Amino acid sequence: MQDEQDERGFFAEQPVKPPRQAPVKDQKPHYLGHRERLRQRFRDSGPDALQDYEILELLLFRSIPRADTKERAKALIRRFGSLSEVLGAPEHLLREVEGVGEAVAFDLKAVATAARRMAKGEVAQREVLSSWQSLLDYIRTAMAFEPREQFRILFLDKRNALIADEVQQTGTVDHTPAYPREVARRALELSATAIILVHNHPSGDPTPSRADIEMTKTIIGVCKPLGINVHDHIIVGKAGFSSLKGLALI
Repeated sequence: MQDEQDERGFFAEQPVKPPRQAPVKDQKPHYLGHRERLRQRFRDSGPDALQDYEILELLLFRSIPRADTKERAKALIRRFGSLSEVLGAPEHLLREVEGVGEAVAFDLKAVATAARRMAKGEVAQREVLSSWQSLLDYIRTAMAFEPREQFRILFLDKRNALIADEVQQTGTVDHTPAYPREVARRALELSATAIILVHNHPSGDPTPSRADIEMTKTIIGVCKPLGINVHDHIIVGKAGFSSLKGLALI
């Protein structure tokens, strides 16, 4: 009887142990494949095929080499609205976004500076009035996303080539002072024969105010007897541009 029990026990079903899996060697993080696919799309289809957050991802790859950048890029776009506004945002506000530290914010501002220099180079190499779109692109890059009003002057020579581009005053979120005699004095110092006035509206709406119009007319009145022509006064905002000359306001 004992032998029969032993035999039944021997042939009884035994629990099956799962096979041991060989360790995976050199398993790469999931985001590396995503990065290569995004780079390949950029190469194959060009930058226009990528959304703003995807271009931002490409910029973040080098700043954040060992982590997923997609959610950080999307968070930045949600916070500021567009790639241009991300690059135009002040460094301290960039750092408020989760996952964006000092190094990332610094790198983004470096990219913004490079873009601004590139746009300025397009203006500096040409006669300004014949490359108006390049001028508008430069102004937008330089000023559209500034959190405070800036009053800027482009000084031109007799061929309407750019002599200097200077921020004369920085004000508050809705006002910046302009001093007509100082504008004229600086133009004479630079031997400029013409100027273009520029300022930004941080609210985003580039519609000129009555104060903008009156101030422009005062500057024209001071500069004209000195042989300095005021070509235009351009107001830039996130929503676009306004030209006082184009609107027949001067």
